[in-house]
Amino acid sequence: ISQALPERAACRLMVDLLFIEDDQALRQPGVVRSLYDPTAGTGGMLSVAEERLLERNKDARLRLYGQELNDQSYAICKSDMISKGQDAGNIRLGDTLADDLFYDRTFDFCMSNPPYGVDWKQYAKAVMKERDEAGPYGRFAPGLPATSDGQMLFLLHLAHKMRDPQDGGGRVGIVMNGSPLFNGAAGSGPSEIRRHLLENDLVEAIVALPTNMFFNTSIATYIWILDNTKPANRAGKVQLI
Repeated sequence: ISQALPERAACRLMVDLLFIEDDQALRQPGVVRSLYDPTAGTGGMLSVAEERLLERNKDARLRLYGQELNDQSYAICKSDMISKGQDAGNIRLGDTLADDLFYDRTFDFCMSNPPYGVDWKQYAKAVMKERDEAGPYGRFAPGLPATSDGQMLFLLHLAHKMRDPQDGGGRVGIVMNGSPLFNGAAGSGPSEIRRHLLENDLVEAIVALPTNMFFNTSIATYIWILDNTKPANRAGKVQLI
């Protein structure tokens, strides 16, 4: 339990950062929002998000969506969503990078704690095929990181899953280690991913967390917050905390 407490605190912080720009609307009676986690695990982040919204507004409704690769974690997550009265069909089994099972959906909020330093060689063929076939509007069009670490692929994936600005826009919270901040020389895949996010003014803030916040991870971690409908006073700016 003591190991889980810091991780839960980090999840609560990320949820609060996601909700803060929509706080007034989230307090309205009967408000409905969607939230998606492409690395859902056993559903911990989804559950924390629902709890935090209900603490603000007991009449609010958060529709939860998730995809998970591990069979056992998927089963636990799906069972937990059933117990919460969620639609269990919104929790799906499969690899998000190779096969986006929500390819036809975007969301109000997205959040993820993807694996760090895990290679994606086994999915490289599928990822590259999708990039080539989808063209400039595909989720991996801006660039590809080294196959030794796939966390920036999840960053791109979530940027692609934000609701269109014309439909109200979307916000993303993702926890990553330090390498996405600096890895790759100019013109490399990681550099092009950062350039895409910054030139499209999608990065709202990057928050440095204390070490030992996540189970089995003593390295420094950072919450990236993305928003495709920044308010005027934050346009063209990235807040570093």
